[in-house]
Amino acid sequence: MLHVVHHPDYVSPAAPASRFSFDKYGLVMAAFGESGSDPEIHLPEPMPRRWIEAIHDPGYVAVVAASAVPPAKARRIGFPVTERVTRRAFLVPGGTWLAARLALRHGYAANSAGGSHHALADSGAGYCVFNDLAVAANRLLAEGDAGRIMIVDLDVHQGDGTAALLAGRDDVFTFSIHAERNFPARKARSGFDLGLADGTGDTGYLAALAEHLPRALDDVAPDLILYQAGVDPHRDDRLGRLALTDEGLRARDRFVMAQARRRGVPLASTLGGGYGEDRREVARRHVRSILALHEAHIEGKAAQ
Repeated sequence: MLHVVHHPDYVSPAAPASRFSFDKYGLVMAAFGESGSDPEIHLPEPMPRRWIEAIHDPGYVAVVAASAVPPAKARRIGFPVTERVTRRAFLVPGGTWLAARLALRHGYAANSAGGSHHALADSGAGYCVFNDLAVAANRLLAEGDAGRIMIVDLDVHQGDGTAALLAGRDDVFTFSIHAERNFPARKARSGFDLGLADGTGDTGYLAALAEHLPRALDDVAPDLILYQAGVDPHRDDRLGRLALTDEGLRARDRFVMAQARRRGVPLASTLGGGYGEDRREVARRHVRSILALHEAHIEGKAAQ
């Protein structure tokens, strides 16, 4: 059974004067229907405020909770924080935490949102309000659900916020392969970073992943992987600078899961980035990513 965390309130009305569209998260669920898959849907609760304040500055959390984010910070996020966006901002970390708990039980689960890896301590950025990866990881560790977590971030953009928020911890390792010349201009320092040249395609990308991910997994020996599975490395992505094909993304995801299964490490995925004028096709890319992970998970279990 494929376990997917989703909430109807992941979808919010389009924000004025922003190119970011929240309807992708509803289109993802429609794309599951198109694919013929029938995942078990799990409804998340909002992340309790104390866990968000454990990672983000309480003053910033307060203005988000009040839907009163100052204009300068709203511009950095990329859209105004309305009441609906506020509700979503608290739900998404709850969804990533729930997906991780489900993965610990079943081996794999997906959050149909999340991967908000640009949010920093006192501000959101790059379409990210709160950093669900850092918030969920911190709670899982604090409550004893895992002793060591590895965040594997394969979005086309570096996970700068995640790296900054979790810097200096020995119980979380951040791993990022991204387009070197893409946003953010100023990169943070992850546990492992590899910036790829513009136009890197399937062969170069998969070779780099195969060279570095297994070694990192062996060195870190995590109890749990949180996987930021952005599909924006695709060659047709509006905000990407890499050139992966549909098959390249599928091979990427299957490789990540195969490495997790080989080591017996549960994996929870988040949606991450994916942008384009054809939002239905972007949603299909996300669903194909989740299905590739699930297929590799099932194959790995059968082989053990």
